[in-house]
Amino acid sequence: MEKPSARSHRIACLKLTLTLLGVWAFVSFGCSILLRSWMDANMPMIGNAKFGFWMAQQGSIICFVALLVIYAVRMQRLDKKHGYGEE
Repeated sequence: MEKPSARSHRIACLKLTLTLLGVWAFVSFGCSILLRSWMDANMPMIGNAKFGFWMAQQGSIICFVALLVIYAVRMQRLDKKHGYGEE
């Protein structure tokens, strides 16, 4: 079977990167700034902190670390699929 082209690998990498950047932008800008007051009013408190405040202080950091792990795992799978994995 022929190995997929470098172009298809690059397109898949860009799709993954742009998707994760979109999630990161939504969580860090949307949840922490634009939707903060709505989340404070409509979401449950976490400990003694309102949810919007918690997302701005802790939730966005936790989401960022999770996105790093997801990126590493998915890129490793993608590289193996396209024949660029480490032996």
